[in-house]
Amino acid sequence: MTRVRTVLAMTVVYLAVSACGGSEPVTAPTTPPVPPGPRSPSPSPSPSPTGSPSAVPSASPFPSPEGTDGPGETASPEASPSAEAASPLPSQTRPPAAPPEFAAKVSRVTRERLPYSWRRGCPVPVRDLRLITMTYWGFDDRPHTGELVVHEDVTDDVVTVFGRLYDRRWPIYRMVLVDVYKGDDFDSIEADNTSAFNCRPATGSSSWSRHAYGKAIDINPRENPYVSADGSIAHKNARRFAERPVKAPGVINPGDKVVRAFEALGWEWGGSWSGVKDYQHFSKGGG
Repeated sequence: MTRVRTVLAMTVVYLAVSACGGSEPVTAPTTPPVPPGPRSPSPSPSPSPTGSPSAVPSASPFPSPEGTDGPGETASPEASPSAEAASPLPSQTRPPAAPPEFAAKVSRVTRERLPYSWRRGCPVPVRDLRLITMTYWGFDDRPHTGELVVHEDVTDDVVTVFGRLYDRRWPIYRMVLVDVYKGDDFDSIEADNTSAFNCRPATGSSSWSRHAYGKAIDINPRENPYVSADGSIAHKNARRFAERPVKAPGVINPGDKVVRAFEALGWEWGGSWSGVKDYQHFSKGGG
C-alpha cells in the first residue's frame, strides 16, 4: 500500500513538471556579462499618439511658414498678420508735384556782368541798371531760371508781366544776358534768346535803340522775328514765323495775352508798327 502511494505521488510530480514546460528547474545564467562596446545609433522611436511632455520636437528642414515665429513655433494671434496685411498693396501713382510759384529777385548789376553789352558812351550808366533773376516757363513744360538786365525804372513792370506769363504757362525758350553771345544781337537771336539791355543802335539806324536804355525786351526772337518792310527776314530759322497769326508755342499774336499784359503797363509792341514788323520787341517809351 505504501508503495502504491509512493508511485502515485511520483506520478503527480511528473505530471506537474511536464505541465510547467520542463523537467528541470530554471536557473539564472552563469555566463559572465559581455563588457559594453561602441554602440551604433539606433533609430528614433516613433512618437506615441499622446506625446511625452519631455519630448523635444526635431527641427524642420524647411523654412517656417508664414504666420510662425520660427521652427515649430506658432505666432500669437496678435503678431499674426491678417491676410489683407500680408498681401502686397497695389501700386499707387503719386500725383506730379506742383511746379514752384513764380519768383523774381531784383539786384544791382556790376560792370563785370556786362563786359560786352555796356561800354563808355552808353546813354545809361551801369548804376541805373538792375539785374532781374526770375522764373520762366520753358518749351519743355518745366520751370527754369533766367536773367534780364533792365533800367531800374521798369523793374516792376517786367516782374509783373513775366509773372503773369509764368502763371499762364506761356513758354520762353531761353533767357540769358546778351553778354553770353559777346553782345552780338544776331547770335543772341539765332539762339532764340530772350534779352533786354544791350548798348547798341536801333536796327537800320544810327540812333540808340531802346535796348541801350534798358527799356526794351525781345522775347523768343525765332518765333517772333523782325520782318523788314519788303517781307525779308535775316534769320533763316525764323522764316516760317513771318506771318501773323501763327498758332505755335511762344508765338506772339495781335491782341493775345502777351500783348495785353505789356500794353496794360504802357509798353508798345513792335508787331503793331506799320511797314516794319518787330514781333519780338516790346519797349517802354516807344521805339
